[in-house]
Amino acid sequence: MDANLRFWRAEGESFFQRFLLWGDVLDPLLLLKSSDEIRRTRLLLQNSGKTLSGPIQDEQVFWSTSSVHPDTDKIIPVLFRPPGNLSYKFGFAYNLSFLQFLFHTYTTAFTLINGNGTTKAEEYSVQEKQIFYGLGAISYAACIGALPFVFMNRYTLKSSLTKAAVQKILPAPLLGLMSAFTVAVVRSPEFENGIEVMDRNGKVVGVSQKAGEKAVKETALSRAVLFGTAFFLPAVLTHFVERAKFAKTPRALASMRMLMITSVLGGMLPVSLSMFPQCGEIKRADLEVEIQSSTEETELFYNRGI
Repeated sequence: MDANLRFWRAEGESFFQRFLLWGDVLDPLLLLKSSDEIRRTRLLLQNSGKTLSGPIQDEQVFWSTSSVHPDTDKIIPVLFRPPGNLSYKFGFAYNLSFLQFLFHTYTTAFTLINGNGTTKAEEYSVQEKQIFYGLGAISYAACIGALPFVFMNRYTLKSSLTKAAVQKILPAPLLGLMSAFTVAVVRSPEFENGIEVMDRNGKVVGVSQKAGEKAVKETALSRAVLFGTAFFLPAVLTHFVERAKFAKTPRALASMRMLMITSVLGGMLPVSLSMFPQCGEIKRADLEVEIQSSTEETELFYNRGI
């Protein structure tokens, strides 16, 4: 089993533990580590056979978990590592169609790079299929996300309540739904072809479509919670700020909105990542018959992806 997965399995059993660990893994300073430093750390972890079962005191462990893909053992590009997540920057002006397209392009690329990397198929390149699916999902999600604003521009809404719902409330659940949709589409090969499942010693016992489906569902749900909440709460709070007239000018209101989005998204990111274990668990009875017959383990493990 990869050192990253051993780390999450040993130290991230509960939501609270995972939340605290993600707080360390998401440290932006980890982005400053060079590729050579990260490779040396990975080699040290692999050669030492470190179990990572004790209290985490070595900062080098976080270099690996934040920068290296646990399935491919490749260093993740800086912009697509968890500490370098740029989603909040696109969220400031999400109501602009072009920035919606950029937002979904970035999050889809992030999903593709940080998904489960064990999926294989004989007749085609899985990554090429994911890229093709991703382009379609990006275009569809951007169009759906722009619908409230197209509706606003095309029709004159007289009711202030209806206007607030269409302009400020509706985009948030649409964003959450479309974020989950892009995850499901771009990672669809995982439940079509299956992902590797391992026993507690890290030995691969088979490839399971059901484990792939579980991994994709959990990631899609966490992504929907992240972006749905991160843009719903600021919209509601902005509405009350406008009514209370705390912000005297449009510029002040825009600044407060940016601050609220940044704060909520910054708090929701580790929450959403902690909803489900990174080293996912699935009962043997829930797997395919051929995998059940190949092992006596009651629980098996897999990489959920981000």
